[in-house]
Amino acid sequence: MTPPPATPAPPTAPLTVAAVQSEPVPGDVAANAVTAAALVRRAAAEGARVVVLPELYLPAYHPPALAADPAGTDVVADAARRVADPRLTPLREAARDGGAVVVVGAAVRQPDGRRTISALVTDRAGNVRVGYDKQQLWGGERELFDPGDRGATLVVDGWRLGLGICYDGCFPEHGRAAAADGAHGYLCPSGYLAGSEHRRDLYYAARALDNTMYVVFANAVGGTDPWRFNGGAAVYDPEGRALARGADTGEAVLVATLDPDALARTRAAHSMLLDRLPHQGSARAFLTA
Repeated sequence: MTPPPATPAPPTAPLTVAAVQSEPVPGDVAANAVTAAALVRRAAAEGARVVVLPELYLPAYHPPALAADPAGTDVVADAARRVADPRLTPLREAARDGGAVVVVGAAVRQPDGRRTISALVTDRAGNVRVGYDKQQLWGGERELFDPGDRGATLVVDGWRLGLGICYDGCFPEHGRAAAADGAHGYLCPSGYLAGSEHRRDLYYAARALDNTMYVVFANAVGGTDPWRFNGGAAVYDPEGRALARGADTGEAVLVATLDPDALARTRAAHSMLLDRLPHQGSARAFLTA
């Protein structure tokens, strides 16, 4: 992560990305890291330079396992937000060998003792750090985790990519904050349960169109009720159209290319980011009919 420049420069070259849907094993960080590594290698072989895996993928989004074994399902971050967990070695090697930046969901124990739902970022040298901590906790997550307190932007090959996690993307303000920071795209590891397909497909397409930015949405799939997930991983263009989308079932690696020219054309034609009033809607008139 880097601080925003005064005027973020537009990207000049395309960036190929992958949104992954996969079923992790509840509570088994080591096994899930091995599977994640295989998925990263698959995506890199198809040209992906950024690979996004689902929310809490490393321990699996399975609250009973997360509650029963916090020490075994968490990874530990140091004061510089680095993660040195040996269970992640396969993932480090896959990122390094494939020349890909990997964003994957994890449960993180912070130096101050807080436990967060986080997006880990593994860079092309194989270094792992905490990129972002989920700010909007959903339902029972509040019983297990603490919320993050700030957004984050990842810069890859000139592309500014805002980070969000699942429920964050249900709030227009979250995606807009990323766009206000100069984001050209929005990466969202997620965990949508079966039955939420309409909302899953609406929220992230809307965040793309709201902010004329690409959205990369990764989602868990499979599992057993009530923790059964519905796939549908996708990459959306800046008008909210799916460039690639997974089915509701089955593992998939969805690869698409973010085009700087398409981004520029869309933002020229649909100038909501420029036209938004600074205090839009804050002053209100009340009418009686």
